[in-house]
Amino acid sequence: MVVKNNDIVMNLETVLMDLQNAVISQLKITFKFRTLLNRLLNTLRNIDSNFYGRLTKVVNRPENETKMFIFYVEYGKQVVMECSRIKCWNVYKKFVHANNLIRLDNELLWFFQIDVSTSASMRSLIEIYALGEKMDQVLSLVQKRAGGFSGSSSVPGVPDVVIGLDFHLQEVKRALLRDDNQVLTVSAPGGCGKTTLAKMLCHDNEIKGIFGEKIYFVTVSRTTSLKTIVQKLFAYHLNVQQREFQTDEEAKNQLEIMLRQVGSKILLVLDDVWSESESLIQDLKFPIPGYKILVTSRLAFPYNGKFINVPDDLVSKMVKCCKGFPLALTVIGASLRGQSMLKWRSTLKKWSEGQSIFDSSSRLLLSLQSSVDELEYMPIARDCFLDLGSFPEDEKIAASALVDMWVELYNLDEEGMFTIEYLLELSSRNLLSLVPTRKDASELEGYCNEHYVTQHDLLRELAIHLSSRDPIAQRKRLLIEIHGNDIPTWWIEQTQQPIAIRLLSITTDESFSSSWYDLEAPRVEALILNLRSQKYALPHFIRGMNQLKVLNISSCGIYPSELQELPLISYLPNLRRMRFEHVSLSPSIQSMFQLKNLHKLSFIMCEIGNALESVNVDSLPMLPNLVDLEIDRCYNLKEVPAGLCSLDHLEKLSITNCHELDALPKGLGSLSNLEILKLHSCTRLARLPSSIGSLHNLALLDISDCLSISSLPDQIGELNGLRVLKMSGCHGLEELPDSVTRLSSLQDVICDEETSYLWSYYETDLCDLKINVVEEDRFASFMKIVAT
Repeated sequence: MVVKNNDIVMNLETVLMDLQNAVISQLKITFKFRTLLNRLLNTLRNIDSNFYGRLTKVVNRPENETKMFIFYVEYGKQVVMECSRIKCWNVYKKFVHANNLIRLDNELLWFFQIDVSTSASMRSLIEIYALGEKMDQVLSLVQKRAGGFSGSSSVPGVPDVVIGLDFHLQEVKRALLRDDNQVLTVSAPGGCGKTTLAKMLCHDNEIKGIFGEKIYFVTVSRTTSLKTIVQKLFAYHLNVQQREFQTDEEAKNQLEIMLRQVGSKILLVLDDVWSESESLIQDLKFPIPGYKILVTSRLAFPYNGKFINVPDDLVSKMVKCCKGFPLALTVIGASLRGQSMLKWRSTLKKWSEGQSIFDSSSRLLLSLQSSVDELEYMPIARDCFLDLGSFPEDEKIAASALVDMWVELYNLDEEGMFTIEYLLELSSRNLLSLVPTRKDASELEGYCNEHYVTQHDLLRELAIHLSSRDPIAQRKRLLIEIHGNDIPTWWIEQTQQPIAIRLLSITTDESFSSSWYDLEAPRVEALILNLRSQKYALPHFIRGMNQLKVLNISSCGIYPSELQELPLISYLPNLRRMRFEHVSLSPSIQSMFQLKNLHKLSFIMCEIGNALESVNVDSLPMLPNLVDLEIDRCYNLKEVPAGLCSLDHLEKLSITNCHELDALPKGLGSLSNLEILKLHSCTRLARLPSSIGSLHNLALLDISDCLSISSLPDQIGELNGLRVLKMSGCHGLEELPDSVTRLSSLQDVICDEETSYLWSYYETDLCDLKINVVEEDRFASFMKIVAT
């Protein structure tokens, strides 16, 4: 039956008009979702302008389908009316709601067959699809964290250079295309290249020519359920709106129905299947012509048919030792080609016992070292590269941590401008990678504050190797790795003669019991302690490090490491920069506040609790020369102690990503020298103190993603030195105080589109003001919130 009933047509016209009125009413009462509501209104007006003309295009639709569409539009009206009621702090609900608005607009366009390319009022519609895709990524992330699933809306890419898998690719392809078995399993130990091989197969031109767009890639984890896999296949690969299933049997049946509608020649890749998920393979087998399943696993599932076993003996171990580095694989492979099995095994045994891979291959050393030798005319840049070996393997390094160390070790400028040059120089030579953490960093904030550094494991090993060639007594830097309580013999046997190193790095594992031997290193200027144990006592020998300027204590364990012997820090009179990362602090840290020369103090991902509350500002000098205080991702920080407002010389205060922080001290305005105040992503922070108006030297204020701030204090107009105000993602902000017209020095407001409407009323009063509307990266923002 087709649509010929006038009542249905009238009903459709009525619900569309009701929806349009709902959109208009919401645009009048809220700034939330304004961009999406405006686009939805444009679509509805486009339909309304020629309703009966457009109806002729859909008159042949089944009556049932039209009735369902009317029901969907009525539901869409409810979605629209909820816009003003969505709580700004509920980021997940806000994203889901925005996604519902996008889908509603898409359904309207689809039903009335509106051609986006020819509709003048829909020129920016493509942005909706891009945003919808971004929303799906966010929802995918949430589902992943909830259900143990990780997937992608397309097949993941393949590295530019892959060595040693071409033969196996051809073998897998032949078996997949010629074998009668529906399931093909590639099994091998971890790190042998199973996933890379599967990706190469999916991107192979012959495979794509056979299966086309019907190649579905799913990464399976230990806790993935059948329902979760099917839901993601529906949402991301089959372009069907996400649906819930009551049972695994229902999910299986619905997937089979959908795959049969897709047609024949389907390839489903299940990557990294664990023994716990073995039954999923059988559940996903359906009698569909040309339907194939490729499984990668560390285990062999005997009932699944054909096997391709990637060698797991010496070759796979060699790949692991070479860190997957193409040059290393080529050089080491060539050097061992034609050698006896004994030679292979003895080489691998040496590597497993800690010998550097460079000791076995002078050719590899010379090849990689040539990039470092080219820095001969830039000796500081070369030293900076060698210093990178001081940090743990496979861990990101905050660029600001490197700046803190290099400014003091090499007497660089306080602002770190020369340090940035060295970072960029090393990056341009591919000796490290610079990765931004935020896209909207301003010049006032500093380049390095919003970047971190990564480095290939083999380059890190090169830095360690080059730093360790000289006798210990002649080295500039000493890099020590302790496994368990196995202290190096040279340390235990150390004579009374002190060592003259400037940089000391000590890395310990989770079983280290803090049993320290004495170490005389009075000239050390930078000390890096990398730890993993649940409890960690600072080494007593730091009391003798009178020249120490930089102290970096960082835990790479699962939970913050509990630091003990914190009062030892008070014996470091020349300490200028101190960084704590992922550690648990106790009230004994109060002795640290006696340090008279401390210039910068950072707490990153720390469990602070009441450690700072115990500071007695009446009896202590309270860090008289501190100019930079950084607190980031400290999840249990609920309030900033009032005593910190006595830091008279403080110029930069950064309290970011602290999602339990709900208030700032009333005396914040007493920080009269403060120039930069960063509070971004403190999602529960409800207001700024009225004393903020006393910060006359403040040049930059960042309240981006402070979701709970609903208003700014009137005193903000007294910030006559404010030049940059960053406030994107302040979705709870309903209005601005009229006092903003007195911000005579304000040059840049960086905000999202919704907030820009609030500022548009004051543009004529602020002649130098530039409103910078940034496209909100909802995915990045959400990641920031859930990861802390």
